[in-house]
Amino acid sequence: MTEPARNSRRSSMRRIMAGAASGILAAGFGVAAAEILAAATRPQAGPLVAVGGAVIDATPTAVKEVAVRELGTYDKPALLGGIVVVLLLFTALTGILGLRRRIVVVAGATLFGAAGAAAALSRPDADVVDTVPSLFGAAITGAILWWLLHRCTPKPTQNNAPTRKSSADSGAVAEAPEPDFNRRSFLRSAALVAGGTATAGASAQWVKRARAGAAARTREALLLPAAASPAVPLPAGTGPGFVTADKDFYRVDTALAIPRINLETWRLRIHGMVDNELELSFDDLLDRPLIERDITLNCVSNEVGGPYIGTARWLGVPLAPLLRQAGLRAGADQLIARSAEGMTIGTPIDVLLDGRDAMLVVGMNGEPLPLVNGFPVRMLTPGLYGYAGACKWLTELRVTTFADVDAYWVERGWATHGTVKTASRIDRPKPFARLTAGTQTIAGVAWAQGRGIAGVEISIDGGDWNAAELLPVPSLDTWAQWRYTWNAQPGPHSIAVRAADRTGAVQAGERATPFPDGATGWHTITVTIA
Repeated sequence: MTEPARNSRRSSMRRIMAGAASGILAAGFGVAAAEILAAATRPQAGPLVAVGGAVIDATPTAVKEVAVRELGTYDKPALLGGIVVVLLLFTALTGILGLRRRIVVVAGATLFGAAGAAAALSRPDADVVDTVPSLFGAAITGAILWWLLHRCTPKPTQNNAPTRKSSADSGAVAEAPEPDFNRRSFLRSAALVAGGTATAGASAQWVKRARAGAAARTREALLLPAAASPAVPLPAGTGPGFVTADKDFYRVDTALAIPRINLETWRLRIHGMVDNELELSFDDLLDRPLIERDITLNCVSNEVGGPYIGTARWLGVPLAPLLRQAGLRAGADQLIARSAEGMTIGTPIDVLLDGRDAMLVVGMNGEPLPLVNGFPVRMLTPGLYGYAGACKWLTELRVTTFADVDAYWVERGWATHGTVKTASRIDRPKPFARLTAGTQTIAGVAWAQGRGIAGVEISIDGGDWNAAELLPVPSLDTWAQWRYTWNAQPGPHSIAVRAADRTGAVQAGERATPFPDGATGWHTITVTIA
């Protein structure tokens, strides 16, 4: 290859790299600008959150379960990171193709804006104005990309004119080498855009933190009244860790941006198949008699032995009197709870009226609800998995029927009635632990909310089932702690646990995945005794 050809090739590669960089830089600036606008108005309308929510809605249930199982609380950052990677690849390609045809820039920016706007409109609580951040960001992206591509477009000079070859080449005219662009000028422009992106991104984060800080300060300043019906004291002999600390309580939901709700404007509407529609402010709720109860809550996505379960002391307004005050009409059998971020959860009305302590929660473990757990108000229904009775960031209760309405998770194939199954877990020792021979304590928890745990049994290496000791519990709505003293002998061993509830039903041993109504199977671990 001749030197002019090599130079031309290097120049072409530099332009392609500059085009890709232009697309990435333009997208970064556009997204940052859109996020500033969304953060100042409606954070859930930001393009990343809107597209992420649409992706979650469109993702098959089996894929969601894999994500929850494998990624845990990192599933949302992983999703947002994946969206960013796809966006950068798309805009890099747009920048490369736009080097020769500027119409590609217009088409790419249009597609970018349309995707974000469509995602924003697909959200359950969407408004037309939610499309503005995505459209604004797309316009910014297109304008900056056009400008950057112009900066990396070479300007023809006389030196680029065709040159005539020697007479030995029969007078043929050689193609001029591809002209190079002013790299220094392009780099200055790129640095300017990168600096603007960093500034815009930092500003968006500042606005988000300011809004979050305001919500946190409102929560911290809130004084909740004492319960008219306080929780019974934990019985003597309850083991450590019976109540789960707020910071350790599991979180499973679809919210990519935690709703920041203004207590002054928050209202709860109770409507649908009722005789008397109700609209309650937060103060209206606090004026009603409150109850305080220790209740175990778990997620239907919890695998056998999984971590998505916790026990807290909840403070709230009993739900049954509110429903009776609204006046339920004949035939109503479902209550649809709606979250501030649009999530819907359907709960059987007969369950809410059967005497259990279903409530609208305002406090958790002696403090107002944490923001991530549903502040200012969430619903809680003992004995049901969270997807069927524990809506966070509550704004609306609609009385309807199962025949007329499917809630969010039911639309995706989950069971309509999410009754908690009898289950148990080994917490100590940990799987694959190496222990010393002699006396060892095996311990864990078992649960069957609403029915209570009658007994727990342990099997070593597939042998006979032996009864474990149950520790005291305050009610049937909490998990039960248990422990078993084992004379451990050297070698590898498997340990299995099963529970029986107070109806006499024994925990199912056959393994089943959480979908569609909760996992089954005996939690089994392997340890080595030295």
